[in-house]
Amino acid sequence: MNENKNKNKGKAKDKDASLNNSANDTSASKVKHTEKAEPTGGNPDKKKQIPLRLSSKLFSELAAWAEDDFRSINGQIEYLLTECVKQRKKK
Repeated sequence: MNENKNKNKGKAKDKDASLNNSANDTSASKVKHTEKAEPTGGNPDKKKQIPLRLSSKLFSELAAWAEDDFRSINGQIEYLLTECVKQRKKK
């Protein structure tokens, strides 16, 4: 039984070493993430993607509102946020 434990420990060490080597690999086959977040006032035409969690009730309300305004839900959220920012700037 101890032999199996020792074999498994060896496999775990090999796996860890493999993961570390692949994490440090700088070969061309690895994709590097080089995009940096732009400060406010960056390229206004480039839209950012963000995860958004909403309650089911709020989502349903937004979906109905979007349908009334002939917009997608995403378009409705973007419109509402834009209007809120405009209102805030007026103050």
